[in-house]
Amino acid sequence: MFKTIKNAISTPEVRKKLLYTLVLIIIFRLGCFITIPGVDAIALSDAMNSSANGLSGLIDIISGGAFSRFSIFAMSISPYITASIVIQLLAMVIPSLEKLAKEGGEEGRTKMNRYTKILTIILALIESLGIFLSYKSSGIFVDTSFLTGFIVVLSLMTGTALLMWLGEQITSKGIGNGISMIIFIGIISGLPGGVVTIWNLMMTSEGFSTTGLLTALGIIIGAIILVAGVVFVQQAERRVPVQYAKKVVGRKMYGGQSTHIPLKLAMAGVMPVIFASSFMTFPAMIIQIFNKDIAGQTGFLAGLYKFSIATSTSNVPIGYSIANAIVYLLLIVGFTFFYTYATFNPAEVSNNIKKNGGFIPGIRAGKPTTEYLSSIISKLTWFGGFFLAIIAIVPMLLRFTNLNLAFGGTSILIVVGVALETVQQLESQLVMRHYKGFLE
Repeated sequence: MFKTIKNAISTPEVRKKLLYTLVLIIIFRLGCFITIPGVDAIALSDAMNSSANGLSGLIDIISGGAFSRFSIFAMSISPYITASIVIQLLAMVIPSLEKLAKEGGEEGRTKMNRYTKILTIILALIESLGIFLSYKSSGIFVDTSFLTGFIVVLSLMTGTALLMWLGEQITSKGIGNGISMIIFIGIISGLPGGVVTIWNLMMTSEGFSTTGLLTALGIIIGAIILVAGVVFVQQAERRVPVQYAKKVVGRKMYGGQSTHIPLKLAMAGVMPVIFASSFMTFPAMIIQIFNKDIAGQTGFLAGLYKFSIATSTSNVPIGYSIANAIVYLLLIVGFTFFYTYATFNPAEVSNNIKKNGGFIPGIRAGKPTTEYLSSIISKLTWFGGFFLAIIAIVPMLLRFTNLNLAFGGTSILIVVGVALETVQQLESQLVMRHYKGFLE
C-alpha cells in the first residue's frame, strides 16, 4: 500500500488528482467549523452535551463533529444516502425505473442520478425543518422568528447540496468514491478523540492505572483483529475458472486460453452497512421532528424511538438493544444481497461467456452456468453479509461499559473498506498511466 502511495505521488497525473481530492477534503473540514448564522454558541454547547449520547451523537460521528457545532454540514451526506436507498428500492418495484437502470446506459444512469438529487433536496428540506423544530425550544437560536428558521433550513440544505457536489467532483476528477470519502473523513476526524479516551484509561486522576492499561491494550488488540479480519474478507475472492474454445476467423486462430471470474467474498463492500445505519436511524429522525422530548416518554412512538437509537446509546433498556441488533443484522444481510445482485447478474455473465465461446469446466453453457454462478454468489453473499453484520454488531457491546470510543464496528468497516477501495483505484490509475505511456 505504501509503495502504491509513493508511486502515485511521484506520478504527475495521479498527483494532481490526489491534490484535487485533498483540496476538496479541506473544504469539507473547514465547512464543519462554520456555524449557521443565528446560533448561540454557549446554549449550543449545553444542548449538545445533554444529547451527545443519543441520535445526535451518531450523526455527529458521521458528520465529523459538524452536528455538535451546528455547522452548515450538520446533516452530512445522510439525505443523499437515504435518497439513493429509496431510488434503488423503487427501481425494483417500478418497471420503468428498472428498465431505465438496467437498459438505459449512460443516459439512464444520468436520469437516475438526477432523480436521486431531487429526492435528496426534498429529504434535506424535511430533515432541516425537523432539526430546526426539534431545537427551537432549546434556546440555541438567537430568536425563533420565521427569518431565523428560513436561514437555518436554507443553510442546512445548502450544506448538503454542497457536500453532494463535492462528492461528485471527487468521484469524477479525484481519487476514490466521493460520497464514501466524505463519510470516511468524517469518521477518522474523531480518531484523536479516541486516542485521548484510551490515554485517559491509563492515566486517571489518581495516576497510572494498570487496569486501564490492560483495558487499553485489549481495545487496541481488538481493533487490530477487526481491521485484519475486514481486510482479509474484503480482499478474498472465489475464482471461477473459464475456458475459451479455439476458433478460426479467416486465417487467424483465436481463443484457447484459460481465465477466471474473480468473485469477491464481500462484493457489496461497505455500502450495506451504510444503508442499514441510515435506515435504522431514519425513524428516530422523523419522530424527533414532531416531539423533542420523546426520549423521556412512554408509548409506541417512544419505544420505536428508543429502538431506533439503540445502535448509538446505552441509555435504553437492554431489550431494545437486542432487538435493534437483530434487525440491524437482518438489514445488513438483506442490503448485501440487494447490492450484490444489483451489481452482478449471473444470467448476463453466463450469456457473455457463451457468446464468446467460453465455458466453465464441468458445467454446460447456458442455464446450468447461470445456476452454478447463482449458487456461488448466494453462498458468498450469505458469508459476506453475516461477516459485515457481526463486525458491526459485536463492538456494540462496548456501549454497556464506560468507554466512549469514536470507532465502532460500523466505523471500522467503513474506514477500512473505503481505504482499500481508494488504494485499488490508485493502483488502477497507475496501471492505466503505465499503458498509456507505453503506447505513446
